[in-house]
Amino acid sequence: MKKRTRSRELALQFLYQIDLCGDELVDEARAWIQGEERDAETRAFAERLVTGTFEHWEAIDQTIQGVAQNWNISRMAVIDRNVLRLATYELMHCQDIPPKVAINEAIELGKRFSTSNSGAFINGILDKIMNRARDEKPAAIPPAAPVPEPHGDTDEPAV
Repeated sequence: MKKRTRSRELALQFLYQIDLCGDELVDEARAWIQGEERDAETRAFAERLVTGTFEHWEAIDQTIQGVAQNWNISRMAVIDRNVLRLATYELMHCQDIPPKVAINEAIELGKRFSTSNSGAFINGILDKIMNRARDEKPAAIPPAAPVPEPHGDTDEPAV
């Protein structure tokens, strides 16, 4: 299993615990992850995912709720909503992760830990979030042309 896939599994498991047991568990994330995984790189990415998702929890939930037609986030399956939170964090805050990778990994997590229908449900929600985020980004402004420096009384030719 790939390290980042394993990290996502660990993050999902811990987010699930936070969702069911409360915010006070967040301080135990590092110790729990260290107890579950020996590889330092895997642990570090899992901690990044848990911390980041928790820090942006409310905004992430609002984003999910904003695209989830006819679904209240509190009524979604616990696994599904935490997969969505995790992937939404990646889509919105992890520039080093391609959106398609975040979505594909989330679909696989849903299929593995939830129901057979979860993959399609997760894909639909995350696709809308990805497209909305892309539409809301301001158009890239091309960099200005460099301004040539004045050459004054030098013997060097102007470039």
